[in-house]
Amino acid sequence: QVQLVESGGGLVQAGGSLSLSCAASGHTVTNWAMGWFRRPPGKEREFVATILSGGGTTYYADSVKGRFTISRDNTKNTVYLQMNSLKIDDTAVYYCNADPSNWGRAGHGYWGQGTQVTVSS
Repeated sequence: QVQLVESGGGLVQAGGSLSLSCAASGHTVTNWAMGWFRRPPGKEREFVATILSGGGTTYYADSVKGRFTISRDNTKNTVYLQMNSLKIDDTAVYYCNADPSNWGRAGHGYWGQGTQVTVSS
């Protein structure tokens, strides 16, 4: 059974930075896409970023391009999301996703429990 455990959420002022981590256990995810989705208050869950198995290919939502950076450490079965220049609209529950199909953008696969990110003015 794959388990994904996120950490690093919290409260930050607009313009600040936060870093999220997601550690996978129960299965090696080296050949899987790893990524992040988020659910803003009152909205549907949306794609944020994904990194494919080799680590050299990444995709980002337009709303976070240039501000967020996704990376992974396959030796630790872990994916990271560095979030800079945070905006109030980035407030959401952030979910880690592990996709065995190595696509990463459709919300398939396994999910973490979510971590709250709140950006204040």
